[in-house]
Order: sequence, then C-alpha cells, then structure tokens
Amino acid sequence: PPPPAVERSSAGPGLWYEKAAPGDRRLGKVVTIAKSKKFRDHHGKVVLEGHRLIKDALEAGAVLQSLFFSTVGHLKELPEAKLKRANLIKVKFEDIKSWSDLVTPQGLIGIFSKPDHAKMSYPAAQLTSSLPLLLICDNIRDPGNLGTILRSAAGAGCEKVLLTKGCVDPWEPKVLRAGMGAHFRLPIVANLDWESVPSNLPAGVQVCVADNKDPGAQAETASVSRGAGGAASAPGNPKAPVKSKPKAAPEREDEEGAVGVCVPELAAQRYYENWTQTPVAVVIGGETHGLSPDALHLAASTGGKRLVIPVVSGVDSLNSAIAAGIVLFEGKRQLLRRHEQEDERQKFPVVG
Repeated sequence: PPPPAVERSSAGPGLWYEKAAPGDRRLGKVVTIAKSKKFRDHHGKVVLEGHRLIKDALEAGAVLQSLFFSTVGHLKELPEAKLKRANLIKVKFEDIKSWSDLVTPQGLIGIFSKPDHAKMSYPAAQLTSSLPLLLICDNIRDPGNLGTILRSAAGAGCEKVLLTKGCVDPWEPKVLRAGMGAHFRLPIVANLDWESVPSNLPAGVQVCVADNKDPGAQAETASVSRGAGGAASAPGNPKAPVKSKPKAAPEREDEEGAVGVCVPELAAQRYYENWTQTPVAVVIGGETHGLSPDALHLAASTGGKRLVIPVVSGVDSLNSAIAAGIVLFEGKRQLLRRHEQEDERQKFPVVG
C-alpha cells in the first residue's frame, strides 16, 4: 500500500491514481528499461508510449504494470477494466516530455510485462485475414526497418513473423514506434537460432528467400540457378541439409568465396511469378549482412526459390523493408488469387 504521504485521487469509479511527488525517480527507471535490452530481458518488462500503442497492447491482453500520465483525460480513452489492476501515477507533462522518445509526446507512458505471443489475443479482423504466409527476418539490424517490416507483415495478413538472433530486439522503442501497433496484431517470435526455426514453421512449408541485391549479380544467379534443380529435390528430408552444413560458415561470412563453398544453389525466379506453394515462408535479409548461409540451406531443404526483385542496372540493392513489402503483398495477391480459383472450381466443377 502507498505510504500515507502519497496523495491518491479517484479517476472515476474504481480507478485510483497517485500523484508523483517532486523528485520521484520511477519515471527515470522506466526510461532505463526502454533503452536497455539487458534490463528489459532481465526484468521481463517493456515500455510503450502513446495512446495507440498502449490501447492496442491492452486490447491484445498485454499486462500493464504501471502507467504514467499527465492528465486524467488520458485514462478515459483507455479500456477502464484493464487499468484497474495497474499502478496509475500522475506526473507533470514536463517530466514525461523530458523522458519521452516521441517528437510530440502525448503524456502517456506505460510499463508492461513483456508480452508472450502464445498468450495474446490478436484482433478478430487480423485473424480472419490471416494467410498461410510467414516471414522470417534474417539479420535485420535497423530498428526503423524492422518496425516497418512488422507493419507490412501485419498489413499483408502474415500468419506469424520469426526473428533470428542477428535481428534487433523488437521491443526497442524505435521498432515499436515504426511498427505502429503491429506487435499486438500478429505473433512475433524473437531471438531464434536457426536450429529452432523449423519447429516454428508449419509442416510442409516451402521457404523462399527474397533477393534484393544488385541486378548484375541477379543475372549471374539466374543463369547458374537454372541448372540447380538438385536443390529443389530435397524436400523428402527437410532437416538433413540444415544439419550437415559446416559450422564455420557464419564466421567467414565476409570473405568473398568462402561462403560459396557450402552455400546451396537455389532456383531463381522473378518475385511476380508464381511461388506460393502453401504454406509458404519468405526470408528477408538485412542490408549489411544480407541472407545468411543458414537461410539458404533452409530454403534449399524445402525446395524453396530465390525471389528476385529486378532493379535498374546501377541502382544499389533495395532497402529490406521495401523488399519485404513488395514480396509479402505479391504473396498475398497470389494466395488470394489461388483461393478465388478454388472457389470457382467448386462452384463450376469440370464435368469429365
């Protein structure tokens, strides 16, 4: 219970809050959590700022521990029942402003228990639009890019997103801001090593990799890959090729040619040609490191393709978030088209 000196006030029936005394250190603590991955992981907390994000999180069942707000009006716009179990602390707007990460602070910062994708209830509209389309992020280091990618994945109706260990933490403030609530619209499984990726994918999935590198390299890959049918004939034993790769590959990633020794060839095709064998997963590589050998092995072991996004000669590779958007929405188009065709067939079966 709060010490007697704390001033408590009512914000409507059953909602009590306290006013922070001058020099209250708790808000500073919140910022420490927001900025440090170590602290977030160790204490199992994340910090969300602004109405939209906090409301989305509460509605998806994320557990609010403490809420710092500058005016009582802010509370009226949030689901009241979800606020009752939280610690509500009214602070001066100046305090929030000095700690805020936003260009225009809204006067609302919440500390939540780190959400567990298995316990969340995602919005009905999202679930009904969900497609057998998954996204695997490989070495996406830029927070703005990862947030934008998550937002595209939610918009395209992805079933879930897997983040491998080389990716930036999805609960970093910049990722949350760029994600615009995507974190609470679809399951995001973070911090996976490649060995555990297959067990997070549906049975019989085909894994394709998005290739947004320069067109010169693409022309080369395309001609080499035409003879690479061998890679596609391995689906019988999906795990074997992943296991048999030499462990030394990732350390030698930057040496030209070293990787070529153990990286499988994948059949290349344009991203707008048909590739959506259902279910399908797409791997997007980060700008700096691109696709890891592990991603290529996984794709080869499932008979997946290399999806080439052709760009004009001399233009550098596309930004990963843009590449993700292009490929995911094309995947969505193909899956919906296939769905329509199946409906047509059921309505007008071909009489033999």
